[in-house]
Amino acid sequence: MGILGRVWRGDLPLPDLVWTWLLLGGLAVNLATSIGFLALVSAGEVWWALFVGYGLSLPYNLLVGVGCWRAAARDPAARLPIMLTRTLIAAFLLVLSLT
Repeated sequence: MGILGRVWRGDLPLPDLVWTWLLLGGLAVNLATSIGFLALVSAGEVWWALFVGYGLSLPYNLLVGVGCWRAAARDPAARLPIMLTRTLIAAFLLVLSLT
């Protein structure tokens, strides 16, 4: 599994997971799937649009969300309490997944 396995287990440092995987990767994946969704809806392919818009982005968001959640519990240098960090991660992923 390599790097994706390390992300899933939360083995990467929390700042790397949040900034690289959650924010940059999440925005790129969700932007790409949103563009694909709009293009397919415009072409009248509603079911394919739903698959591209949600079926491709949700697994990525779940992978990164679980990894960040697990890494937050392990990070001894976390400046925010664990539950606050986890709440912020969950809220951000919810917004990404629903838009």
